[in-house]
Amino acid sequence: MNHELKEIVNKAIVNQQKGLKNVLASVVFLEGSSYRKPGVRMLISEDLTSVGAVSGGCVEKEIIHRSKSVFSDNKPKIITYDGRYKLGCEGILYILIEPFLISNEFITQFSDANSKRETIKIESHFTKENEAFGNFGSVIIFNNKEQFQFSKFFEPKNKKDVLIFSQIVQPSFRLIIIGGEHDAVKLCKVAATLGWEIDVITCVKDSKELKDFPGANSVNGNSAETIQFTNIEENTAIVIMNHSYVQDLKYVIKLSKYKPKYIGILGAPNRRERLFNELFEFVPDISDEFLETIYTPAGLHIGAQTPEEIAISIVAEILSVIRKKEPFSLRNLTGKINT
Repeated sequence: MNHELKEIVNKAIVNQQKGLKNVLASVVFLEGSSYRKPGVRMLISEDLTSVGAVSGGCVEKEIIHRSKSVFSDNKPKIITYDGRYKLGCEGILYILIEPFLISNEFITQFSDANSKRETIKIESHFTKENEAFGNFGSVIIFNNKEQFQFSKFFEPKNKKDVLIFSQIVQPSFRLIIIGGEHDAVKLCKVAATLGWEIDVITCVKDSKELKDFPGANSVNGNSAETIQFTNIEENTAIVIMNHSYVQDLKYVIKLSKYKPKYIGILGAPNRRERLFNELFEFVPDISDEFLETIYTPAGLHIGAQTPEEIAISIVAEILSVIRKKEPFSLRNLTGKINT
């Protein structure tokens, strides 16, 4: 949910430059089930516009209405939203609404943490009551131990008198797309809607520009022989879309020293055995763990035909891998969805 936090911070910066106040609404506790879980947030501006969401769209109007008092008196408060009687969601949301004022120092730390792909910790102090006012609020803690309060009216003390919701915000999921053709553009667009950080590597002889890949973080022309990968962690997926078996093999060999979460490769199923055989030839000590990360042909079998549909099938497969879920129709589920 780092991308949602980025959106909130960016909007808050714009509003502050316009002289508009902001308040932040955070789900800090849940009894029962709900569409979204604690840790989701929305920013409400003084003109009552908002970014972010704490539900599927059914709770936001009431939160905006009940945030008006925070704009007028700067007093943070806890409210509840009981979906059992209004929505049939079988849950009660506890929502912290607090003034949200960020400093230049915070903006610098936040930007630096994101560029370094560091985790961020947020602690929200609250109580399990409805329409309760008190010394409530949130503190954001960076890896270098720097701390910032969202509201200057909040003093984080007397922790025995409140509950604390603690959340570790992971860096945005990263997708590396290797390829510069039409289908790579479609994959970039689909992944961008999820807030993923997307880096595109195109052929050095036919390099593209950032404007060619809407939603991408970077676009660079390179080759398997010269490229130097950085920041390939467990929350990184790679999709190879060269339409060239030789180039695909070269990139996989180069990637064998890293530990991405997922490597997807376009191509026919009968290429898989050849690819694995040649990997053993060029990288004799290649690990089974690395081979398990390779998915070729990339994507789930959902009958995808168009580039857009294929992009969806690949993104769905990546999600199933990183969430460790075996795909099936939700109509066959009898328990909770988000477990």
